[in-house]
Amino acid sequence: MEKSNQTLLSEFLILGLSQNPQLQVPIFIVFLLMYLFTLLGNLVIITLICIDKHLQKPMYYFLINLSFLDIGFTTVIIPKLLAVCLKAKKSDKSINFSACILQFYFMASFITTEFYLLSVMAYDRYLAICNPLRYASIMNKRVMVLLTVTSWTIGFLDIIPHVVLISKLSYCASNEINHFFCDINALLKLSCTDTFFINIATFGEGIVIGLGPFILTITSYVLIISNIMQIPSKTGRQKLFSTCSSHLTAVVLFYGTELGVYLRPTSSYSLDKDKIFAVMYTVVIPMLNPILYSLRNTDVKGALKKVIGKLRQTQTVLQ
Repeated sequence: MEKSNQTLLSEFLILGLSQNPQLQVPIFIVFLLMYLFTLLGNLVIITLICIDKHLQKPMYYFLINLSFLDIGFTTVIIPKLLAVCLKAKKSDKSINFSACILQFYFMASFITTEFYLLSVMAYDRYLAICNPLRYASIMNKRVMVLLTVTSWTIGFLDIIPHVVLISKLSYCASNEINHFFCDINALLKLSCTDTFFINIATFGEGIVIGLGPFILTITSYVLIISNIMQIPSKTGRQKLFSTCSSHLTAVVLFYGTELGVYLRPTSSYSLDKDKIFAVMYTVVIPMLNPILYSLRNTDVKGALKKVIGKLRQTQTVLQ
């Protein structure tokens, strides 16, 4: 395309989930409640693990990091979505070009970090169940911190080349992002530049960053389930299955929605359908994780009951 037909954009317009004015208030209320529930649930998980000595184990250390990731996911995206819902005019739903690129960077970094962290958590469960006698010596504090730092470092460094490529693209006259955040697919739709290279790079990264950890996670759980099935006690098998089921459910939900979006051929992209997947992995899953990891975990439920009991005792004394 000729340079004269290109526009150097200083801002984008985020169209949001729906352009129907009658749906803006219901969307605002629903997502505000989901955001508050996500913050509350994950902050409760973090607080319980920090104050209860019985929860200060590698498994729950990784869970704290997952809660921070979930808070990061939603905080990067939902406040802007809520602001867009309150704007009546389309021209008021703008986001600065730099802010848009920054939003994409943090969102993609959190996603990549979670891919690796979920694999680390699966490896931790594999060691605990399949190598219980060596678990404490292998998953020591140094290894625990190293695995966590590596996950965060890869997550925040890996996406930098994509951010650079996207920021250097030329964009057409239209600056309307048909999404509720600065998603890479939505941005590429607006580009006047040939995006073949960045599409290939995105697909390739999806295979390495997405399928790589996913295969490691699934392999860990195949070995875990195989080991559990060899336990003669039915009660013992049920207890171990209960311990792993919450994490496995979170893995299936997260990987299923993420890989479903970013590993599809470019020709099959539909931004309207992508919005549904995006709501799942940016809003719904972070909200469900505290439920999955608390209601299905006896240790977390026990710690929560202790805190509630102490609060009741304090209230009784004050009265």
